[in-house]
Amino acid sequence: MIDPWTSTSVDYDKLVREFGIKEISDIIDTIKNPPRLIKRGVVFGHREFNEINDLINKKEDFAVVTGMMPSGQMHIGHKMIIDQLIWYQQKGAFLSLPIADLEAYAARNMSFEKGRQIAIEEYLTNWIALGLDLDNDNVNVYLQSQNKSLFDLEFKSSRKTNFNQLHAIYGFDQSTNIAHMQSPLMQVADILLPQLEEFGGPKKVLVPVGIDQDPHIRLTRDIAHRLHDELGFIQPASTYHRFLTGLTGDKMSSSKPNTAIYLNESPEIAAKKVKTAKTGGRESLKEQKELGGEVDKCVIYEMLVYHLIDDDGELEEIRQECLDGQLRCGDCKLRTSQLMEELFEDLKDKQVEASEIAKTLL
Repeated sequence: MIDPWTSTSVDYDKLVREFGIKEISDIIDTIKNPPRLIKRGVVFGHREFNEINDLINKKEDFAVVTGMMPSGQMHIGHKMIIDQLIWYQQKGAFLSLPIADLEAYAARNMSFEKGRQIAIEEYLTNWIALGLDLDNDNVNVYLQSQNKSLFDLEFKSSRKTNFNQLHAIYGFDQSTNIAHMQSPLMQVADILLPQLEEFGGPKKVLVPVGIDQDPHIRLTRDIAHRLHDELGFIQPASTYHRFLTGLTGDKMSSSKPNTAIYLNESPEIAAKKVKTAKTGGRESLKEQKELGGEVDKCVIYEMLVYHLIDDDGELEEIRQECLDGQLRCGDCKLRTSQLMEELFEDLKDKQVEASEIAKTLL
């Protein structure tokens, strides 16, 4: 069972086998100019992304849904979602972006006022600063607590499930508060919302998520099937990405400062934190030269793959030099910290203007 609220470690291969997720590498040859994260295997799995890809190639309507639970700071690991959204926006997607203030209230005891503040100052500001166009007619940003259509849809969705199903998916029991039980159904409604007539009627919806969110996808697909006769809904598609490893080698977490580089930190702090990250280096320089580095265990290399190097050839050269023992971890860390500092300097320049736009969206 996956807990979408508290999961800390993930066995990707096991979950792919257990829940029938397909490898995106099997269809990558059909994707025209795939984005970096798909091309490099960071986005590794999918449900029915082939159908989304067909719609993209035919320039037909589709929607993408991803949201935020405004309960903490946004960190560099969250950037991969924005990078994906930018690519889909360029492909003509309708973006539906719920702010899960109800879930934050139910699961994290976050007040609605505080949730709205965090959404604006942390998430919307950084989404815009990172390059996502939210001031756009083809984008719907909303607070769950303020969306009547969402409540109507959540009520209809709740008629199509029961406690036994929620217990089987999430492990809910008699001690679980009702609001927490209701929050997955709000997420179901978030995902299905773009298929309402006010947004053009039934259409294929894509949800890019980490594998820990797959319980919500499975529940939504089941309820969409049950609502098909009544509302014409189509089961949503999904893609699954790997998590960026935290600086300590564990999962990067907003609640653990020593694991994360927060997007509101200064360029100097971001660069300094890179230098604390776990590497795949050997215990001695002699072993490094003889055996090569363990590049697939290296947090520094992950940062380059996910965020900091666009050129695939350059990245492969770094990888090979590490495996051959030619590249010293200290040199690699120094260069990566410089690249991170440059990324954050550019981000800081854009955050001020982005914050003014963000205030107008809610």
